Amino acid sequence: MKKLSIAILFLSLSQFITGAHAQDIALSEDQISKLGIVTAPLPAQANGDISGLPALVVIPGDQLYTISTPLSAMVEQTLVGVGDAVKKGQVLARLQSPAFIEAQRSLLQAHMQDQLTTENFKRDQELWKDGIIAESRLRATRSQRNEARAILTERRQALKLFGMSSKAIEQLLAGNELSSQLAITSPIDGVILDKSASSGQRLDASTPLFKVARLSPLGLEIQVPLSSSGNIKVGAAIDIPAYSASGKVAAIGRSLSGGSQTILVRALINKGTEGLRPGQYVEASITTVGNNMKQWNVPNSALARLGEQAVVFVRTPGGFRAENVSVKLEGAQRSLIDGDFKGNELIAVQGVSTLKSGALNNSGAE
Repeated sequence: MKKLSIAILFLSLSQFITGAHAQDIALSEDQISKLGIVTAPLPAQANGDISGLPALVVIPGDQLYTISTPLSAMVEQTLVGVGDAVKKGQVLARLQSPAFIEAQRSLLQAHMQDQLTTENFKRDQELWKDGIIAESRLRATRSQRNEARAILTERRQALKLFGMSSKAIEQLLAGNELSSQLAITSPIDGVILDKSASSGQRLDASTPLFKVARLSPLGLEIQVPLSSSGNIKVGAAIDIPAYSASGKVAAIGRSLSGGSQTILVRALINKGTEGLRPGQYVEASITTVGNNMKQWNVPNSALARLGEQAVVFVRTPGGFRAENVSVKLEGAQRSLIDGDFKGNELIAVQGVSTLKSGALNNSGAE
């Protein structure tokens, strides 16, 4: 019986349409309710804003670090996992490396050679002052000392690159105690994004072990239609409404992206990054400057197409009117349109397919 009553109601709808204007659909309040048509206020899009832009959350390049093993080694122990928050200098893994022992031995040799050449230089300085040796010999001794110091500095820096602290290097020089254990530490306060090694694994030099990143601020790569890009400026405000996140435009691309005819706009998100994840797709809005566009951000359920023309159905005293609109940007949930609106209209957001059928029947009747 309910299906029959809906069919009778739809027949009545067609009868109402026949005598109406081609863009008008006459319906009573009772008919609107029974057909399941729901309206909502037209959500105005403020002048100078572009909403519903597809965007990808990324990590700024200067905040992402790949940590590799500096020498050939075996992984003795890993101390963190993916998702762990780490502090700068925190030990992430311990390795066993014979090559690390060789590097320490080379430092000790360079240290002893530096001491020897320094003593020789001091001795020759005194001999030269007393006129016992020629100046050429003093210059040769000075050159040997300078060369030994350069080698010592080089091997000291090499150990620092291998992850050995200055304090540990001084202890090595003081005590001559070699160690095969190499500690891998974090270069920043951040979060472990990737871990590619496990205990017992043998690694060559420069094999990646971890990826660690600082997740605030985050970057945003936004695809903006060419037609809307002219009024976007570096420093313009960016919002991600679904996550209460915001930031500013950092750079605007100069070339188009393939067949999509969009320009890549990069932004930094400083507020609300807690709810965002690298690699996540979101919808963003950009505040533009110097234009008088009046655009509207409507749910996709409010849009219908009559042939190739996009329309929304606007509530009128006698029913609904199909209002032609231009879709500027179609997002996953909402779309950006422009049209001849005052801004206080009610539009259909549910039951639009029924109104579309009525509009098509009306067109056929004409």
